[in-house]
Amino acid sequence: MLRSNPLRMTPRPSAQSADSTRVEAVERALALLQCFEKPGDKLALAVLAQRSGFYKSTILRLAASLVRMGFLRRDADGLFSLGPELRRLGMLSHARISLEPLVRPVLEKLAAQTQETASLYVRDGSERVCLYRVNSPLSARHHLTEGARHPLDSGAAGAILRAFDPAADLDPDAAKIRTRSWANSEKGRDPDLAAVSVPLLNGQGELLGALTISGLRSRLKASQFMLARTLLARASAELRPLLPTLAMTATGD
Repeated sequence: MLRSNPLRMTPRPSAQSADSTRVEAVERALALLQCFEKPGDKLALAVLAQRSGFYKSTILRLAASLVRMGFLRRDADGLFSLGPELRRLGMLSHARISLEPLVRPVLEKLAAQTQETASLYVRDGSERVCLYRVNSPLSARHHLTEGARHPLDSGAAGAILRAFDPAADLDPDAAKIRTRSWANSEKGRDPDLAAVSVPLLNGQGELLGALTISGLRSRLKASQFMLARTLLARASAELRPLLPTLAMTATGD
């Protein structure tokens, strides 16, 4: 027995209530593709009509364009199946994704807001690597070089990267950092520098890196430190829904 999908049977909105940014023909074509539910599905016109809630004449018009563009196939028996263009696009979706287009504008904004150096560190074994950075616009600053490596056991970024390692689950200090979601450092590798760092997590809760503000200790006083921490937390939260999974992330370009 054929079943209809209630999501595809949603009544058409009135002309007054329709969102002017919508292209209804595109939405209908995509809804038609969503009628395919199992690998290798071959669907008759009547099945597509039942699942989509569209008239058969509408389906035939949409399908003609989808077949021409390679998104659908129609065999000699009149059955429809998904076309090769979807397979090609699906393969592209599995390509590794660079964080740079997402993260660099955020670092630029953070550096402008705090007048300090903003960076993203990632873990590589027992080291932390500066993946991206935007240096402070001030002449007296913490100058970072992209690709620079430092020991994982130093700095605010190192504390974040260590705390979110599954091996640190039972470490009380790491647990404290995970709970408050920030770490700071003073008098670390360089006694004149200070830094604050927050975890950069994706929607799945995976750690992709440590988002960091660093600068001269003489400038990162309590009020500036609080501002930097607030701005970092906000930036991390805004990035979170946009970030890829760890497996799909390219950490080197």
